[in-house]
Amino acid sequence: MGIIEKMRLDGKKGFVTGAARGIGKCTATAFAEAGADVAIVDLDLEEAKKTAKEIAEKTGRRVIAVKTDCTDPKQVDAMVEEVVKELGGLDFCHNNAGICINAPAEEMTYEQWNKVININLNGVFLTDIAAGKYMLSHGGGSIINTASMSAHIVNVPQPQCAYNASKAGVIQLTKSLAIEWAKRGVRVNSISPGYIGTELTLNSPTLVPLIERWNEMAPMGRMGKPEELEAICVYLAGDTSSFTTGADFVIDGAFTCF
Repeated sequence: MGIIEKMRLDGKKGFVTGAARGIGKCTATAFAEAGADVAIVDLDLEEAKKTAKEIAEKTGRRVIAVKTDCTDPKQVDAMVEEVVKELGGLDFCHNNAGICINAPAEEMTYEQWNKVININLNGVFLTDIAAGKYMLSHGGGSIINTASMSAHIVNVPQPQCAYNASKAGVIQLTKSLAIEWAKRGVRVNSISPGYIGTELTLNSPTLVPLIERWNEMAPMGRMGKPEELEAICVYLAGDTSSFTTGADFVIDGAFTCF
């Protein structure tokens, strides 16, 4: 069997949070294209259903939509139970849901800080643990967390201390769980994308004025594309990454190299 065949995900089951659009939609599509059955997990159920239908028609895989608030432990546990019931198991997950609030630190409210930390870090913890518990008792699995290059640098010119702190926490959480579960068959890794040109980013009134500045600073002179995150996620979800755990993969066009 060649390496391309080995990287396929035939027979595997997984879920992606924040998958109705953007990066999550892109990786969910890639997982299905590689042969996996996938759950589209998102707060926006109607958009999640549209995405699930689109991916299912494109790939022929079983794709379901599940509405979940990833900051609610009961909803997260129920989501994992539904995924296992509907898809027949859980072999991998991509915990991708997140938000960013740009506000100067001295002006940021405690409510704003808590909202970012709750979704970006607590939400990843809850989905990691819920998925991990199932995987630990069913022979193992692979967990992928979305961190950010913002865990490695302080972005400019936009002020986003809560986002940066939350994503740094995701990387340390990833490493901690990887160590705890290394001998028990559950691998935990993270990806740290740079600036990615999702539909939301490219059409955001607050971000569009910053894009030109970001591109001027970027060694490659451009933002990344969501599709440029697909290969690493398919690799991490599958068996060819069996010796890869506790790693953070920076996909940023060399932005953090200087």
